[in-house]
Amino acid sequence: MCNAALPIGAAACSVRASLKRWMRLVVHARMFLAAMALCAAWAPQAAARDLMIVARGEGMQTALTNAYRHPFTEATRIETEGSFWEGGLDPLRERLKSPDNTWDVIITDPDELATGCAEGLFERLDWSAIGGKDHYQALGVSECGLAALVATTVLAWDRDKFPMTPSWADFWDVAKVPGKRGLGKSARGALEIALLADGVAPGDVYKTLASKDGTDRAFQKLDQLRPYIVWWQTEADAARILASGDVLMTSAQSGVIATAARLENRAFGIQWNASLTELFSWAIAKASPNLRAAQQFLYFTGMPAIQTRLLRTAGQAGLAKGLNESLPPELQPISPTAAANSAGALRVDAAFWHENEARLRQRFETWLSPAPKP
Repeated sequence: MCNAALPIGAAACSVRASLKRWMRLVVHARMFLAAMALCAAWAPQAAARDLMIVARGEGMQTALTNAYRHPFTEATRIETEGSFWEGGLDPLRERLKSPDNTWDVIITDPDELATGCAEGLFERLDWSAIGGKDHYQALGVSECGLAALVATTVLAWDRDKFPMTPSWADFWDVAKVPGKRGLGKSARGALEIALLADGVAPGDVYKTLASKDGTDRAFQKLDQLRPYIVWWQTEADAARILASGDVLMTSAQSGVIATAARLENRAFGIQWNASLTELFSWAIAKASPNLRAAQQFLYFTGMPAIQTRLLRTAGQAGLAKGLNESLPPELQPISPTAAANSAGALRVDAAFWHENEARLRQRFETWLSPAPKP
């Protein structure tokens, strides 16, 4: 047992902690090398075309190309192509039911995954071919889906201009903390954040929002901040308006902010408490001619050492067991799935939005519209 109060105890604790970290790294390195050897032993699958990997948005496509696709091809000699989409059940159905479909592996949100699985758009996963269910946290395992990443919307700010750590309540308090605020131009996200700022506990947000009074409360809270809001529509825009000084604080994807801070050497802060998290999953298109190659790709990207590449490249984390335990110290503060960062998060309720999105989107768009002139 380590006791820092004893003579040389602090040094002994430090050495023991370093030894444990080193041993974990050795274990993961051995797992990684064994998996790479297995990948190299797989012969490339004969197919009419390359394996098509479809990301969620252009920025994520670039990140996946560097972190996953290129290393996968180097390890397996299986060629891949990259594409991206912005989501939605109608375009998903249209694409996967088309005789000209070229999508093989697709990143989906929970609603798209559940509906696509029920409608037979996706393959039922053969877990024995992709590492086994025990290789992943239970949250990331479903009949047709394997966790690709956890996207987390956080409160981000410029520490050079505001050295304290703000909350969503501070985000609304422009008297105490003057300056513009960035917010995603969508009912989904903006309404949850408004209720969190108004003191609703994360566990009660959707119960509150489901009622008329709760919806009114969210829009009344947005009314208070409306003159100070700079609306953004893409994650890149959120990082841009923060970097330019157009806003002091903004809601944003944690990975986009972490990446911008690293690349631009900026002192951007991330408030993890009361963040919004959403799971995105890999799915394989039904009757894909590249099924075996798709399984190999999922196996490969499910390794902690490979998922670490995505965290380093794009600030995004998957749900492979052991990922966060093996991270180097500089990556631990930016991992959305680290226990310290995810403990106070609100998980976006896909079922709620499936039932209520049309109604709330219409009201949000009406609320955004300028008042008619008398």
